[in-house]
Amino acid sequence: MKSYLAAAVQLNSLPDLDKNLAQAEDLIDLAVRQGAELVCLPENFSFLGDEDAKMAQAEAIAQASEKFLKTMAQRYQITLLGGGYPVPTGTGKVYNTALLVGSEGEELVRYEKVHLFDVNLPDGNTYQESQTVLAGMRLPPIHPSKEFGNLGLSVCYDVRFPELYRHLSQMGAEVLFIPAAFTAYTGKDHWQVLLQARAIENTCYVIAPAQTGRHNAIRQSHGHAVIIDPWGIILADAGGKPGVAIAAIEPSRLEQVRRQMPSLQHRVFV
Repeated sequence: MKSYLAAAVQLNSLPDLDKNLAQAEDLIDLAVRQGAELVCLPENFSFLGDEDAKMAQAEAIAQASEKFLKTMAQRYQITLLGGGYPVPTGTGKVYNTALLVGSEGEELVRYEKVHLFDVNLPDGNTYQESQTVLAGMRLPPIHPSKEFGNLGLSVCYDVRFPELYRHLSQMGAEVLFIPAAFTAYTGKDHWQVLLQARAIENTCYVIAPAQTGRHNAIRQSHGHAVIIDPWGIILADAGGKPGVAIAAIEPSRLEQVRRQMPSLQHRVFV
């Protein structure tokens, strides 16, 4: 693992595939021009805001999303995370799939989101992700990278389930991806504290790309794409508008925190 710059991209995705991919490309370009070698896009980067339209176009969205990720990674010679897009399952539902692509456009690893967002919020909004999404059945994977460290995948609502991240840390994770489309209502109280907790308890870097703003008449996202160090310090925050959060991932910092706070070695119940 070397020292490198990572970027957590913040989008305002809409129910418009072409516009979303154009916005994502602009921000990937911005991140690369600032030196980022590992670039992460949020959940629903290619389509967000209308579930019926998403399901009607799911096959086209899946194909375009995967082609886009592989093309961008190869064009810019970066490792690129697509934090979540629909992949048809043949059951009438889709997997919410995160895909990590290498600099030659090759698929490195994929993860199908296991925890689905079925909630009734105090602001009156109801979300039933399981109506259209089939939960993944496999624990999230680790991608070992000599350049970027051991990379652990997850998606959005997963952040509320610490056992998933304990699994990743036990597998050797050093960097945790938490791409999201966190609601504005829950995000104002829970987003930052949950991300910091996952970083602190696992002594890992956290890279959390995010959605922001309004996606349709009902859905609004919190924003604040962040990169957090293993001590829980926020290194970069994209705020409330589309943009990028860029910070250095330093192996020496990871080693320092794990040496001074060796909590992973002190676990009693495993």
